[in-house]
Amino acid sequence: MEMNCDERTVRQLEEELNVTIVPGTEVMTDVGNHHFVKSSAKSDRVLIPQPSEDPHDPLNWKPFWKFSCLACATAVSFVHGMGPLALAPMIPQLVEAFDSNPADVLQFTGVAILVLGFSNFVCAIWRAEAKTYGSFMGASILNGLAAGPGETIMPNVIADVMFLHERGAYNTLYFAFYFGSIMVGPIIAGPMAEYSGWRNFWWLNVAMIGATFLAVAVGFPETKWDRTHPDDLLNTTTASVPASDKLKSEQKIEFSELVEFNTPGEGIPPLAHAQTAERDPWLHKGTPSKQQFKLFQTNKDPLKSILLDLWTPIKLFAFPIVEFASFVVSWSASCFLTLNLTQSENFAAPPYNFSPTIIGFFNFAILIGGVLGLVTAGPLSDWISMQLTRRNRGIREPEMRLLTMIPYVIIMIIGNFVVAYGYEKKFDWKVIVIVGYAAAGIQVAALPAIASTYAVDSYKPVSGSIFVSITVNKNLWGYGFSKFVTPWIGEVGYVPPIMTNMTLTTVWCLSGIIFWFAGKRFRIWTKNSKVHRM
Repeated sequence: MEMNCDERTVRQLEEELNVTIVPGTEVMTDVGNHHFVKSSAKSDRVLIPQPSEDPHDPLNWKPFWKFSCLACATAVSFVHGMGPLALAPMIPQLVEAFDSNPADVLQFTGVAILVLGFSNFVCAIWRAEAKTYGSFMGASILNGLAAGPGETIMPNVIADVMFLHERGAYNTLYFAFYFGSIMVGPIIAGPMAEYSGWRNFWWLNVAMIGATFLAVAVGFPETKWDRTHPDDLLNTTTASVPASDKLKSEQKIEFSELVEFNTPGEGIPPLAHAQTAERDPWLHKGTPSKQQFKLFQTNKDPLKSILLDLWTPIKLFAFPIVEFASFVVSWSASCFLTLNLTQSENFAAPPYNFSPTIIGFFNFAILIGGVLGLVTAGPLSDWISMQLTRRNRGIREPEMRLLTMIPYVIIMIIGNFVVAYGYEKKFDWKVIVIVGYAAAGIQVAALPAIASTYAVDSYKPVSGSIFVSITVNKNLWGYGFSKFVTPWIGEVGYVPPIMTNMTLTTVWCLSGIIFWFAGKRFRIWTKNSKVHRM
């Protein structure tokens, strides 16, 4: 709401609605004489954030350009995620190639996860040519560094080009494709390792990264758009008014009467009734400018921007909502990571004795689960939020998304029970794969998307930094888990490690109850933070 109206207008809306409006709270309907741009001339859905009247505003772009950017960002996330965690079915070949053992080979995955949170072409070539354990480990570290942007670019693009009511579905799309790449990697790597050699998998990575680079070069214009805060516009305008006139304005004139602009870039539209087509004639018709296709974009203070980009993710760890999202994403992802780290150890041994190709194909069950999570979680999250918004007189609170987590938490628990006891008791592989693996795919596409969208809805201006914080948290835990899970399983079996991880995941998800009741209080605590002006 803070990017749609100035402080005075927000206070007027609070009085009319008798509600406290803080960052994250959105008014998604016309109120009194306050009218907003709608999604179409026939719709009553208010667009959040409100687009400008500039044809080059990414919110105004034609669907083709929006989906071009999303497709390129999705491809980057997919390609960068496919390589680092594709080692599961090729572990026996890597053990033989480097005269090592499974625990040490799993560190190729662990170190890639670790450095992934702190940052591909070169590292893919390096992996393909590696002749020693140390060389392959160095390539794994570089792979993690190079793949870092793939984890954060998509959420930024979604926040730049999509409106609030669309973000749940597209954030789910991001997580489905990102984790889908990790699922597809072993499916491809297994047969390639068995029939054409594990090195050829990394040459395939080289080709895919090259193709993605070309797609980004021609189909991915700059999406970041400088949306000046309405209060800054008001301050700029009133600063040019004589002192006597300013006093008179403050006493007698409402903001909607004081500031009226008709040209793009000079201010915000007046809060008088107008048709959507008149308020924003470029909605769904805009195109990127030539400047937005340039390799380097103008920045008044690049050093300050870099320092802020480094500091903001650290600062966000002090925000309860961001911490909640970080922990839910981290442990939901670790439930999936469990399968990636243990599938070869379990299914290559008696009584199964499956080949790397068969073990790789088991990941199809996770992929199908991810697709089910994709087609259900995002739309369900947006639908539940919209229904609760209508019941709340058109006022949207970010916490409304949290109810959607309930069915996916139940699915996560069922999947972990089946995998843990299936591994331990040597269930029929069909039960483990069809139920346990599919459930893991469903929950890993759904829970991270819901929790992270909640955080982005609460702190929209720093969506990219939020995902850096989430990624660092997720990958630190993932690295630690990959270090100790194999020896732990060797000591006590599969049940204690997997059940412990499931319990922690459940605890973090259940903490959503706290945020359902107190989430707005947490947002009030941080309402004056500078992150809302970035």
